[in-house]
Amino acid sequence: METAVKRIGVLTSGGDAPGMNAAIRSVVRSAIKMGIEVVGIRRGWAGLINGDIKPMDSSSVSHIINRGGTILYTARSEEFRTEAGQQRAANTCKLLGLDGIVAIGGDGTFRGAQALSKYGISVVGIPGTIDNDIVCTDYTIGFDTAANTAVECIDRLRDTMQSHERCSVVEVMGRHAGYLALYVGMSVGATAVLVPEEEYDFKRDVAEQIRRARLGGKTNFQIVVAEGAASAVDVGRQITEELGLDPRITILGHIQRGGCPTAKDRVMATRMGYEAVKVLAEGKTNRVICSNDDKVFDMDIEEGLAMHKTLNPEEYEVMEAMSGT
Repeated sequence: METAVKRIGVLTSGGDAPGMNAAIRSVVRSAIKMGIEVVGIRRGWAGLINGDIKPMDSSSVSHIINRGGTILYTARSEEFRTEAGQQRAANTCKLLGLDGIVAIGGDGTFRGAQALSKYGISVVGIPGTIDNDIVCTDYTIGFDTAANTAVECIDRLRDTMQSHERCSVVEVMGRHAGYLALYVGMSVGATAVLVPEEEYDFKRDVAEQIRRARLGGKTNFQIVVAEGAASAVDVGRQITEELGLDPRITILGHIQRGGCPTAKDRVMATRMGYEAVKVLAEGKTNRVICSNDDKVFDMDIEEGLAMHKTLNPEEYEVMEAMSGT
């Protein structure tokens, strides 16, 4: 592919997600294939401000497709939120001769890319977040791995809950979005699922579901709680006070972010990384890479972030039908 783009940078920012390394690998090798040099920027936007860089070639991304985390590290930067910080980052791009930046991360990462583009730097974002809450894409890198990790943990908990005929309350990540909790809850056959998108009512959403399950013959119960919907500790306390059960509380926390990425995350990261470099090579800027119906495409970042994403109504309807059974 003939392109005027000669050198680009790649960074990861915000929360890490399994599959980020696969995306980095794809960006580097795709760029080399198109005759473009690649500079790795460590520690996200903070690294771009400070010039924390490393030249990357094909061998520098060998054997990372299966690794969790990010070899470029990640960080959040308060300085980059300021105009002075953004100007410093843009100056670094000009000093290094970077024709564009591929930024891998979530909503905040894309807003940072938007800000940088105002200084004449071409930017493309790749969605990497376990929350799957980027409005313009059906899928984000890391979601499948995080979901499978949570499912495995809850399946193990279910074994002991069944043996002791107890109730388990499991808190999964999802401060502002319940996509992970809903998906995991459906996968494990949870008694009830609490998500931030729906106002929490203990009697309706938990107590009644447990009662229905008990009347149906069940003696163990699984409650999945998104961290932004309610506190698992508070839900457990209410279960004790209102229902007289002795629940066990498990907060999965950052264990959901680690581990080897699944095949789906590796493949999606690879496809998105290739598309991101292709978009920059074509001279586009201020784009985000999206996936819909297994098709990978690019969209204007501003347009993408302005869209409104809701829980899949069909999934939620099915989960409601399954709850308490």
